[in-house]
Amino acid sequence: MTSSTVTSSQPARPPQPNLVFRQLRGQRSPAEFAAAVRRAAREIGERVSCDARYVGRVEAGEIRCPNYAYERVFLHMFPGRTLTDLGFASRSSVRGRRTRASEDAPPARAMSPACAAGETPGAHEPYDTQDRQDPYGTQGPYETYDNYEESDVLRRAFMTGGGATVAAASMGPLGLAPEAVAVGSSVRRVGSGEVGALEEAVRRIRLLDDRHGADGLYRRAASPLRAAYALLDARVTRRAATADRLHSGAGELAISVGWLAHDSGRFDDARSHYAEALATARMSGDEALEAHAFCNTAFLARDAGRPREAVRAAQAAQRVARPLGSARLMSLLALREAGGWAGLADRTGCEQALVRAQVLFDRGRSDADPEWMSFYGEAELEGLEAQCWSMLGDWERAARHAGRAAHLQDPHFTRNIALYTAELADDLARGGRPDEAAAAGMRVLDLLGEVQSSRIQSMLAATARVLLPHRRASGVSTFLDRHAGLRRTA
Repeated sequence: MTSSTVTSSQPARPPQPNLVFRQLRGQRSPAEFAAAVRRAAREIGERVSCDARYVGRVEAGEIRCPNYAYERVFLHMFPGRTLTDLGFASRSSVRGRRTRASEDAPPARAMSPACAAGETPGAHEPYDTQDRQDPYGTQGPYETYDNYEESDVLRRAFMTGGGATVAAASMGPLGLAPEAVAVGSSVRRVGSGEVGALEEAVRRIRLLDDRHGADGLYRRAASPLRAAYALLDARVTRRAATADRLHSGAGELAISVGWLAHDSGRFDDARSHYAEALATARMSGDEALEAHAFCNTAFLARDAGRPREAVRAAQAAQRVARPLGSARLMSLLALREAGGWAGLADRTGCEQALVRAQVLFDRGRSDADPEWMSFYGEAELEGLEAQCWSMLGDWERAARHAGRAAHLQDPHFTRNIALYTAELADDLARGGRPDEAAAAGMRVLDLLGEVQSSRIQSMLAATARVLLPHRRASGVSTFLDRHAGLRRTA
């Protein structure tokens, strides 16, 4: 592994399993142990997002030395022991440079890479925007963190390079830009071909999601994502423009894959992908990518029942995005904030954010609008507003906006037409209009042959439950029977 400024003298070696740590876990499952780690962190005022995957990586030896936050938690859990007593390597042995005595103490302002993914030392607010010149309070990325194995995100975000052969099998399953792959055993530096393949992967996944929904795509999209970070992990490109495109492309792909996880109900996976994109954005100083990551994080938080987090993430996104000059982006972010306020049952906050979103939307499109916002038109504006009124229990107003959204949507966005119509069906059902709800539900069922989205299926199932007492209403029995048959064949 190399960097543009520092070359490690340590030879590559396979990870050695941490048998001591595995023994300390005992009979608890990795998930149970991860929960114990999180509880211990709260006891001492730390915040770590430990999960079963992290525990598995520690036990497999992939994490030779934990970051400072995890170190404090582990030493709290096992008092009287040192890191080496827990099976870890000493901190100095995993750095890729000579260490000074002062380096064995945590830097005064240094923020662990995991912090950008939601883990914060002390009182640092995860949704605060960072100093773009020195986001982690260090003298430079390679000076402090080069070859430091405490975080895959960090390593990936700083190491850029070209392993084009890696992309061959990885991007193949979705048929993504195979021409970017060089055949042969030699490894070359990243060039426009590899970056172009990565950017095309992002566009391809978005296109397929627009038409077919997320469920059938998520697992296939993981391969291009691994390929993207393999390119970052490989050898360094000397061209700053290529490195910037590579970081941006990898971050956007992480968000796209995160969205597929989000829309298919895999909220933990989605949170991880969004956090990885956010870390990549902050470490490469990419404000547009950071705003996108915060935008999706806000949407996920709302769907996951964390409305206050949704508000904070949306507000952080607006702070980052304001200098970018895109009124449409700011409009969408205001809608994300409105969704959070609605989840908090704060009607005033929601209405204010909705008004701001409409005013910004009416300013029209501009060259500053990000490419990924192609989905955001009048239909999406209406659909997101419908969701806000639905959360506030104003079914009539929610149904009115959902109906407009379905009517206005470009036929290309089949998944969104199904989504808005499912929203309409649910609002009508809860608003006491069962016959109209059943008719809308039937239209959604007609679309499910080409759209696979757990979100839409869950909405339709909820509508069916609301309609059960109204089976005698016109069309309701037919809808319920067809929906039940769909569930049996699924």
